[in-house]
Amino acid sequence: MRPKILISTGGGNAGNYLDAVKAAGGMGEARYLPAPDLSYDGLLLAGGEDVDPALFGQENQGSRGIDRARDQAELALLDAFCGAGKPVLAICRGHQVVNVWLGGGLIQDLGPQLVPFHQQERGDQVHPIQAERGTLLHRLYGPVFPVNSSHHQGLGRLGRGLRAAAWAEDGVVEAVEHDALPLICVQFHPERLTGGLARMDTVDGGALFRVFLELCRVK
Repeated sequence: MRPKILISTGGGNAGNYLDAVKAAGGMGEARYLPAPDLSYDGLLLAGGEDVDPALFGQENQGSRGIDRARDQAELALLDAFCGAGKPVLAICRGHQVVNVWLGGGLIQDLGPQLVPFHQQERGDQVHPIQAERGTLLHRLYGPVFPVNSSHHQGLGRLGRGLRAAAWAEDGVVEAVEHDALPLICVQFHPERLTGGLARMDTVDGGALFRVFLELCRVK
């Protein structure tokens, strides 16, 4: 069975996500502001611009590119898919949306000391992260491994049921896991580390997509 995956995007080119899902054995459909549709086997929340800080009780302190309609659509998607126990793969912005959905907060700007470690003007920044023993990332990649990043925000207070699963050297949370829900949430971009975009200087991002699709097959 080829799982059917709903990919929620900001309306731009979703080719990397579609290719990564296909390469891992699934069928993806990318949509902007999709309504919850539980005929899909799983949900992928793609990267993009910043979440409206009003949703986690803050004034704007460096957030940019806010799309409140997308925020609301993706919160509703999480209500539906997680309520049905269906797997969710949340990448970069998606990782942050999940934290906000569960009542957590965000660091709206990592500041000039940390942003260069996670974002550069062109292309991805490559840096090592450390995974907690026993987590999915630790099982896939080991205790320390290189990933790609392109973000200026990070997780603040963790949401209900979430625990940190990996960190950058500066302490920024790079992945979280949930106590009960089938959530795979990473700050980096595995869709740009697989297939024709695989890199010699990072891990294989396709491994995460394969695990996600296997979860979708059994749910």
